[in-house]
Amino acid sequence: MAPLTLAAGDPELAPTTDLSHARATVLGCEPPDDQQAAVQTQMLDFIDANPDALARSCQVGHLTGSALVVDADGSHVLLLFHRKLQRWLQPGGHVDGDANLAAAALREATEETGIVGLVVVVPPVDLDIHEVRPPGEQAHLHLDVRYVVLAPSDAIEQGNHESEALRWVDPDHVDGLALDEGTIRLIRRGLVVARRMLS
Repeated sequence: MAPLTLAAGDPELAPTTDLSHARATVLGCEPPDDQQAAVQTQMLDFIDANPDALARSCQVGHLTGSALVVDADGSHVLLLFHRKLQRWLQPGGHVDGDANLAAAALREATEETGIVGLVVVVPPVDLDIHEVRPPGEQAHLHLDVRYVVLAPSDAIEQGNHESEALRWVDPDHVDGLALDEGTIRLIRRGLVVARRMLS
């Protein structure tokens, strides 16, 4: 599937509680390597074994959607310092029952950055499974489906209560941010797609 952009309100981003929609999204990802193929298989197995995979009530883990927000020049990505987890991350979070993972990623990006006019690129560019240990919660898995989200040229960012800071980052200068391997991989792969869409 050739990448395309969708804005808030597009019928393709209509919410749905049908888990098969999320499964089809994961299945529709074309893994670029063995690592991503293995993660895709794990995600599909998890979805098949957990009919409540869209909900936080699935305590072993649940699907999440996140966004690599890229500026209009394709030169910087927007990261936030997560208040609970105390680390630099891309915007994203729980889908809370919405199987339209692209819509969830766009919604989270809009809420967490305050930027008006974001558009999401489909299909997703990365899949990631990682354990999270939020304060006061049992450790669990986030099965994260990750999208590129493009910001307009007049973007003005404003964080919400979930972050302590927002920062536009040059991807060649991320030393000192202690980014995990999955975030670095997302930046690398996502920028290729973003720059192709912006050219």
